[in-house]
Amino acid sequence: MLPDLRHFLRDDDLSPAEQAEVLELAAAMKAAPYDAKPLAGPQSVAMIFDKPTLRTQASFAAGIAELGGHPMLVDGQLAGIGKRESVADVARVLGRQVSAIAWRTFAQADLAEMAEHAGVPVVNALTDDFHPCQLLADLMTVLEHKPQLAGLTVGFFGDGASNMGNSWLLAGALAGMHVRISAPEGYTPAPEVFDRAREIGAETGGTAVWEQDPRAAAEGCDVMVTDTWISMGKEEEAQARTEVFGPYSLTQSLFELARPDAIAMHCLPAYRGKEIDAEVLDGIQSVVWDEAENRRHAQKAVLAFLLRHVGERP
Repeated sequence: MLPDLRHFLRDDDLSPAEQAEVLELAAAMKAAPYDAKPLAGPQSVAMIFDKPTLRTQASFAAGIAELGGHPMLVDGQLAGIGKRESVADVARVLGRQVSAIAWRTFAQADLAEMAEHAGVPVVNALTDDFHPCQLLADLMTVLEHKPQLAGLTVGFFGDGASNMGNSWLLAGALAGMHVRISAPEGYTPAPEVFDRAREIGAETGGTAVWEQDPRAAAEGCDVMVTDTWISMGKEEEAQARTEVFGPYSLTQSLFELARPDAIAMHCLPAYRGKEIDAEVLDGIQSVVWDEAENRRHAQKAVLAFLLRHVGERP
């Protein structure tokens, strides 16, 4: 029988209190990056990549090593997960070799199947539906520049139906933030994600809204966020998406509608002159490089949190 486990497959796998705990742990690990060694041995963590990666691979590999562990790189193409072998069988094999699994893949359902059969904690390193590790890094970054998360207003501009749009709704609601998704009609998060964010917000004081007008969405924001319009797997839609999302570009003029001390965020890779102006991305109020670094600290914290809860019921 598999042990009772905690996984991090989507943002709301953490409660509001647990999210705050993980963020506090991430800050402590950033301040003293070599003190915590829950993977001493070294224990191995499997890192599986089915999609292109830079920050995810670099931050997980460095973070696992800092935790005293061994980052085991598993090439998703060579493994043929779901083709050469079933997801369940791969999970059963890896679970006997490693202490945790981080998987960057396409289908959320495949990630859930991995978690069901692995017998070790599974972390979502990005799927088509959610990007929860990025959101922990983003929230950590906001906390480095603002006194608290609760009550802040966040504007997300562009493809609201993306994994980042979904994760900002859930993670923002958990933190008690007011999240505005500004996207054209037909590119908004799924109704069930909005419903879940509003359910969480009823407990935390957070809100989740769709505002089609980007200028209205930008008014008074504390945090301005965007992401690439051409997500992995959407390359054939590049021209059409550029036309649809053009009005939602995070330009300097749009950014100036936010609060004077607002910060600009982008999870990268960024395409200057498309979803964001170079003036914003490279400006003094941009925190994108802090975000990129903080992936390491946030992921270390969530791994330590999950390992601490092995054998406990959620």
